This record gives sequence, structure tokens and C-alpha cells, in this order.
Amino acid sequence: MPRTESNPIELGTKAADFLLPDAQGVLYRLADFDAKPALLVAFISNRCPFVVLIREQLAAFARDYAAKGLQVVAINANDHEAHPEETLARIGEEVEKFGYSFPYLKDASQQTAKAYGAACTPDFFLFGADRRLAYHGQFDDARPGNGKPVTGADLRAAVDTMLEGGRPAAEQVPSIGCNIKWNAGNEPVWVSSAARAA
Repeated sequence: MPRTESNPIELGTKAADFLLPDAQGVLYRLADFDAKPALLVAFISNRCPFVVLIREQLAAFARDYAAKGLQVVAINANDHEAHPEETLARIGEEVEKFGYSFPYLKDASQQTAKAYGAACTPDFFLFGADRRLAYHGQFDDARPGNGKPVTGADLRAAVDTMLEGGRPAAEQVPSIGCNIKWNAGNEPVWVSSAARAA
């Protein structure tokens, strides 16, 4: 299956603001989570096999770290007209089915995905209390079909280090997944550049 790596984003980059709805119509913005010492923004999908593989462990990860001060926010930026599995209604179903304890939001305009530089699902952006990027790597090394257990080991190690007052190592393995399904004509510059280079 086609694979897309996460974009190289400079560590220390500030988290971009957003104003996005969940399936109940509740709007969330970045400032709503100011009290949390750590914030994970995860671009995910309802249909991508790379997300399907990890979603139960992602839900468990979020529950494990909520009491330690990590706020998880998931965002779905996929084109829901071309891919009806990615509608706001289906997002609500995913939340119920897999026990997501965190906001799962819809970026219909895809402006938030562009602001973060998101390229694939899953794509993880971990920010410290200063809301500067500390980790932009993989959940773990499990991939569809490679037989490795889904543990979230890489992301857990990064969060542990940050919550203990440290900084995750600068050498980080990029996340790999399905490309974000951009609305027709809305592909960001990095996608157009990659297409020209191919």
C-alpha cells in the first residue's frame, strides 16, 4: 500500500491555533488546553490502515497519560466528500466505538492540517507547556503486515521524558501512514513539489 512519511518540521515550532468542531458541534481551540503541561495533536483517519492498526492502543495511551497531564486532541482533515468514511458523523461513531476520551475534531477546510504541516495519518505533534514542538515522530514501529506489536513505545518515551522535565531526543523516526486526502485543488505546496519530483 502507498506510504507517506511525516514532513520534517523543526523542533521548537510553535503550535498553530485552531477552531474546530467535534461531532456534537462543540468548538475547540488551542487555548482551551492551556492548563495542560503537554499537548499531543494527532492527525488521524477513520479508514487508513495505519490508523486502524493503532487506534485501540492510541485510545489506551490517551487514557494512561491523561492523569499525568497530557492532553490529546485528534484531528481529521481528510476530504469527506470523496471519502464519506471521514465525515463528522463518522468521527462521532469512531469516538463511541473505540472509547476515545479526547476531542476528535474535523478540519473540513484543511487549514489546520496545512498550518501544522501534517502530511499523513497518523501524524503526531507533541508540544510542551510552552507549546513548542518537542516530538514529531512515530507512535512505534508497528506497521500493517509487519507483525510487530502495537505499543506506542516511541511516543510514550517522548511524553515520559517531557513530563519529567526533559526534551525528547532530536533524532526521531518519522511517522508513516496514508497521505492526507486533500480536497481537490487544495493540495499544499509540499504535495505539489513531491508530485513534480516523482
